[in-house]
Amino acid sequence: MDKIQKLIEENVAMLIVFTIAILSVAMMVEILPLMFSKSTTQPIEGVKPYTALQLAGRDIYLREGCYNCHSQMIRPFRAETERYGHYSVAGESVYDHPFLWGSKRTGPDLARVGGRYSDEWHRAHLMHPQDVVPESVMPSFPWLAANKVDAAIMPAKMTALRHVGVPYTDAEIAASVKDVEGKTEMDALIAYLQGLGLALKNKR
Repeated sequence: MDKIQKLIEENVAMLIVFTIAILSVAMMVEILPLMFSKSTTQPIEGVKPYTALQLAGRDIYLREGCYNCHSQMIRPFRAETERYGHYSVAGESVYDHPFLWGSKRTGPDLARVGGRYSDEWHRAHLMHPQDVVPESVMPSFPWLAANKVDAAIMPAKMTALRHVGVPYTDAEIAASVKDVEGKTEMDALIAYLQGLGLALKNKR
């Protein structure tokens, strides 16, 4: 046994091979079962694909790096659920590509922010956060009110998502341009935020 250990530790190529083999087995044991579990692959009741406007808003949320300060993952601890609501479950995020659960909280978790504030509150908050939350360190995003959503790219986005399992219909894809036409990026981002966590929002 000592000879085998010495051979592996002193031979870089052998060490790399064994490390990859061990990681592969570990990933197969940890990840493979989740790929066949309904709790991680099936949407929970009430979860629907994002509308065209919400999808545009989610892309803006990603572009502006909002996920760097806001997680969307409530842990199953009392301190978390008392503040934010029902803990996060995988079935809420089956249509998210990529997932935005995260763990960084410079700002509060947004997993259940949908419906908590009015559209006007979100608009004021995005224009100048300190007007509504004086202690906030969040920057302002005034350009979102001026920029229009690029409606022309929505059918391609939704078609691409359909290829990875999001059940958009032909009618929804065809209507996506009209659904976002004339909307500002702020309208889209607010629509996305207002849709977050509604399926489990009122459950504890």
